[in-house]
Amino acid sequence: MKKNSKKFSTPLVSIIMNCHNGERYLAQSITSVLSQTYKNWELIFFDNKSNDQSKKILKTFLDKRIKYFKSKKFLNLYQARNLAISKAKGKYIGFLDTDDWWMKGKLSKQVKLIENKNKVNFIYSNLYIYDQKTKNNILYFKNKMPSGKITQYLLDDYKLGILTVLMNRKIFNERKFNKKYNIIGDFDFFLNLSLKENFYCMQEPLAYYRKHEENYSKKINIFEKELEHWSKKNFTKLEKLNYSLKSFKFFFYKLKLKKFVGWGL
Repeated sequence: MKKNSKKFSTPLVSIIMNCHNGERYLAQSITSVLSQTYKNWELIFFDNKSNDQSKKILKTFLDKRIKYFKSKKFLNLYQARNLAISKAKGKYIGFLDTDDWWMKGKLSKQVKLIENKNKVNFIYSNLYIYDQKTKNNILYFKNKMPSGKITQYLLDDYKLGILTVLMNRKIFNERKFNKKYNIIGDFDFFLNLSLKENFYCMQEPLAYYRKHEENYSKKINIFEKELEHWSKKNFTKLEKLNYSLKSFKFFFYKLKLKKFVGWGL
């Protein structure tokens, strides 16, 4: 009599790491990838014209799964993300920036779920905010996070960390990040994707976002200009689809008054 042995598929996961002068915390980020309990991954390291020690630090990690690419000129962040994704060969795509890190079971838990969940191509999770100054961890989501069609939720209170995402590579066959953006490219991409795809949320925190003085999202003037561009491009479409923009418009009003400088991550 044969014993029942259930096989778990282990598809290749491509991890996208975009870098521009990210030497300060890079070693910890890469170590968190190497420490994953899930082993079938490739790290697409896209060097966006760095002039620090980032490449030298990367090369100290002797692992054939790490693949290095360097841009010939400095690019907007989301143009660089698109180019990094074009190098990827995995069935699934994840993102990790050079100042953040993952928990060891991040990929194992997400791959197992996405491989066995029908009609789900996009997973995200809770996370911790690590304050570099105080050394404190704060749970990002205090309440239960939504799954399914979450467009209205993203408009009301955008909280979706790109570092927690695992998504099917085929999504990028149909759409790309807006290469004009440096800060809100993930918001633009995920919100428009949510109009078509069901998102699945894992309530468990699986990553750490490092809050520090160099965070890109604190460049409020660029942030404001990009949001204004996005609003002009998308508000009419969303209103025709009967989505409420009340909370989003209020947030934007506070931003213009310089009373609110944080959003998402």
